[in-house]
Amino acid sequence: MTQSPVRTPAGSVRAGDELPPLRVPVTRTLIVAGAIASRDFQDVHHDVELAREKGSPDIFMNILTTNGLVGRYITEWAGPGAVLRAVRIRLGAPNYPDDEMVLTGKVTSVEADMSGRTVEIAVLGVNKLGQHVTGTATVVLPTPEAAV
Repeated sequence: MTQSPVRTPAGSVRAGDELPPLRVPVTRTLIVAGAIASRDFQDVHHDVELAREKGSPDIFMNILTTNGLVGRYITEWAGPGAVLRAVRIRLGAPNYPDDEMVLTGKVTSVEADMSGRTVEIAVLGVNKLGQHVTGTATVVLPTPEAAV
């Protein structure tokens, strides 16, 4: 994966802020390793011939790998003190090998409370076929007041 997002201080996040894009090369290794790591042994995620028999032109990424990549995107932007509360995603176009997924995000709301600032982010991941993933993520960013 390339172009890691720049971490954003909790106090400066505002609704409407855009997260820097993250470009994720979609390789066979990423697809297979993600499926194995998430204990998803469906053949369409590792066996080209069986994937073709089921109507797919190639193996494709599973939803758990995509979910993990979205979580990584949000937490790298948010920084080490952030707590990822929720990731809600929906898949669209498959992620096939030898493509690239570009993740982008936009802050849709920020609410402050005693534990920090709760930030809602709309997330989009696109590849050459179109939208691979859409969704939202909720992250709590610590504030100096919350650390006291």
